[in-house]
Amino acid sequence: MTKRIAIIGSGPSGLAQLRAFESAFRQGAEPVELVCYEKQSDWGGQWNYTWHTGLDENGEPVHSSMYRYLWSNAPKECLEFADYTFEEHFGKPIASYPPRAVLWDYIKGRVEKSDVRRYIRFNTPVRQVEFDDASQTFTVTAHDHTTDTVESEVFDHVVVASGHFSTPNKPEFEGFDTFNGRVLHAHDFRDALEFHGKDLLLIGSSYSAEDIGSQCYKYGARSITTSYRSAPMGFDWPENWEEKPLLERVSGNTAYFIDGTSKQVDAIILCTGYLHHFPFLPDSLRLKTDNRLWPLNLYQGVVWEDNPKIFYLGMQDQWYTFNMFDAQAWFVRDVIYGRIELPSVEEMKRDSAAWRAKEEALADDEACVRFQGEYVQHLIEQTDYPSFDIEGVNQTFLQWMQHKRDSIMSFRDNSYRSLMTGTQAPRHHTQWMEAMDDSLESYLDVSEQGEATEQKAPQKTKQKVLDRKTPKRARQSAFRKTGDARSQRDTRPQRA
Repeated sequence: MTKRIAIIGSGPSGLAQLRAFESAFRQGAEPVELVCYEKQSDWGGQWNYTWHTGLDENGEPVHSSMYRYLWSNAPKECLEFADYTFEEHFGKPIASYPPRAVLWDYIKGRVEKSDVRRYIRFNTPVRQVEFDDASQTFTVTAHDHTTDTVESEVFDHVVVASGHFSTPNKPEFEGFDTFNGRVLHAHDFRDALEFHGKDLLLIGSSYSAEDIGSQCYKYGARSITTSYRSAPMGFDWPENWEEKPLLERVSGNTAYFIDGTSKQVDAIILCTGYLHHFPFLPDSLRLKTDNRLWPLNLYQGVVWEDNPKIFYLGMQDQWYTFNMFDAQAWFVRDVIYGRIELPSVEEMKRDSAAWRAKEEALADDEACVRFQGEYVQHLIEQTDYPSFDIEGVNQTFLQWMQHKRDSIMSFRDNSYRSLMTGTQAPRHHTQWMEAMDDSLESYLDVSEQGEATEQKAPQKTKQKVLDRKTPKRARQSAFRKTGDARSQRDTRPQRA
């Protein structure tokens, strides 16, 4: 009897799982029936941008936290698929820091080539997953918004690939209910131009605060203040950007901090992370964890130890992303096919505990990168997923960290070598601070003007940046590397 596999989500992790099975089918593996449930109207997960916030057109919580003008804040060379390169997709080498639309096009390109769209049921959120001990099967109940019907189907395995960067973690601060401005979470941030000429306060000192703050600076915010709980980010920020310890309260438009200082602000953006949230799963199957490199209860980071017929993809804090999801998906596929034999529950838990102990001993960012690289390599060695230069990826991450310490506002102007093809990426035709158009068409432009302005944007565009009400030194620092390696903070890439 043909096995039936339910995959929840068609973002990068869910698509990796579909691609893993399609690869096996083409090599003559026995067929399995795949059903992928996707709550959005298109694939891509976080990379599928929507203007919606709050609830979508179907009344479902909006999944994507993506915003306009977002560019990758880590080199594309660190996330490149081993079996489908950027050069293959675009027909030429491209620069190292693509905007969202370019990455989404790349993600789609591989799965369009693999023809896996036929397995996906769009506009169909999963409502409930139940496991029957007697039959050893799952019943998945989902709501098809296209037909407005709720149906249940039986599966042999379930793969949870719904991500963990969609349910905001929202701390409360005194005075929020009477603040004379806007308070929002990074999940609902969509357009930096909304904050042109505004004084912004960002709560948080990691990925979102760094990137949203940089976007708002680029598009003309008057001033930016980031508030940290444990330590400042410590980059060499422009003069109109300052870091303060944790917010204590707000009153009117005044923010008061625990060091006794205060600041007038027009808007507050909570860059305070996300929750692992699986409302469709019962407690017996539900992963409960904070965001870390090694969540417990997942053997090899993917197999639910208390019921090895259900799997989770992409639930770790992430340095590696797309290629790690691939390695996980290939491993899950081979467990389902019986190519990889699972040990006893006790042995799985011992293995997970050993990985957790290694994680807890990590001393710095380099150690974290190498830990996750080791994990990806360990998965790849157990499957037929194409191997690639893990140490080369580690080194690229380290170069990227240094470039951010050198100049947080221009690190995206650097380029790196592909670990898959060996090709050195060209520099983008326009410096990031001057590239106001984030469309795929603009990014891939190779007109004479684009080539001629590799190091200098057209004067009209540059003047748009210079006309902002920011200090002279801040404007100058936007167009040059400072060479000041001041920061030692956590510089991991944007979660998406």
